Amino acid sequence: MKQIIINGFAVLVGLFAGAFINGGIINISGDIIAPPPGANLKTMEGLIHAMSIMEPKHFIMPFLAHALGTFFGAVLCTLIARSYQMILALSIGLAFFIGGFMMVFQLPAPLWFDLVDLIFAYFPMAWLGYRVVSLIKKYK
Repeated sequence: MKQIIINGFAVLVGLFAGAFINGGIINISGDIIAPPPGANLKTMEGLIHAMSIMEPKHFIMPFLAHALGTFFGAVLCTLIARSYQMILALSIGLAFFIGGFMMVFQLPAPLWFDLVDLIFAYFPMAWLGYRVVSLIKKYK
């Protein structure tokens, strides 16, 4: 019973930490790569209108936010979980994938970005987070 509670806690920590990292990167992204002139990326309406004038460089930070949020969420989940670490890490990837999939229908992003984001930012990063922790534990 205690193991189930710890595993559930691991998933919650992974989800919250991943969301925090994702949001943090999104919040600072405009300071690193300036948005297109006249674009308001702080509201959903502004973001929808700005999609048509965004260049490929404007999609770097959202991809990194999704990938790094998933990666570090999976890392923390794997570190805390007592069993089923890979399954639980991939559940972090699934949760963030569902969020990314929902955004595909809310934002008119270019198809190339939607595909790259959905294919590479979620499940591969969750697996990589699990793998990094398991390798560190193995050679520790």
